[in-house]
Amino acid sequence: MTDTPILSVEGLQKTFGAVVAAKDIYVDVPAGQVIGVIGSNGAGKTAFVNMLTGYLKPSGGTIRFLGEDITGITPRQAVHKGLTRSFQVSQVFMTLSVRQNLLTALALARRHGGAMLRPITSPDLLEECDAILERYRLTDVEDNFASSLSQGSRKLLDIAMAVVSEPKMLLLDEPTSGVATEEKFAIMDTVMSALKASETTVLFIEHDMEIVERYVDRVLAFFLGEVICDAPPAEALVDPKVRELVIGETIPARLETETSHA
Repeated sequence: MTDTPILSVEGLQKTFGAVVAAKDIYVDVPAGQVIGVIGSNGAGKTAFVNMLTGYLKPSGGTIRFLGEDITGITPRQAVHKGLTRSFQVSQVFMTLSVRQNLLTALALARRHGGAMLRPITSPDLLEECDAILERYRLTDVEDNFASSLSQGSRKLLDIAMAVVSEPKMLLLDEPTSGVATEEKFAIMDTVMSALKASETTVLFIEHDMEIVERYVDRVLAFFLGEVICDAPPAEALVDPKVRELVIGETIPARLETETSHA
């Protein structure tokens, strides 16, 4: 990991009439860092990610990726520049097998310009598919239809399909949402190991504080469209504002005063 920002956000804003979804957001993301984005429903987390990846146009401010102003680009342009995302609900082809899903994604990712899709039987694509199946621990279910997978395996497939374009930065929307408690750490261990090996910068939205505490280098806590805390998890998760406004704990007035003066 380096200190060079791969992503720089300056004064980012988004309003929907009188509703403020983002207000004066300033964030620099160094290459290789893993960032967790937390906040209650409606805090502005998804709006933030949508603006970064072109699904929502900012009302103001600037987004720079790899030094280039990408404010207001389309999702397709974002992917081409190396900025990719996955969604809370897995975006996979339910009637295709795991292998067929990956080969389809690879064929799309490996075309150049207006060239036709690469045949999914190309030896190089088959070899790459095998490597991805192994990396994301999907080899045992490669012939299963996506519709038959556990939610955890389906999440792994969704993320594996998102990274076939070899992004420089990947944004994940609640990667453990809907995943069984006994699966969540194994799923995240697999995902984070694969992304670390490829030196991919990661930013993910998450409500599970155990996941945040275990896997991120840094926490961005949102409330009413603003970043109320930007710190390592050991600091962010004990911050009085985060505990009250994000985690939902009631902080005794005496304790809050003592903490603020510590």
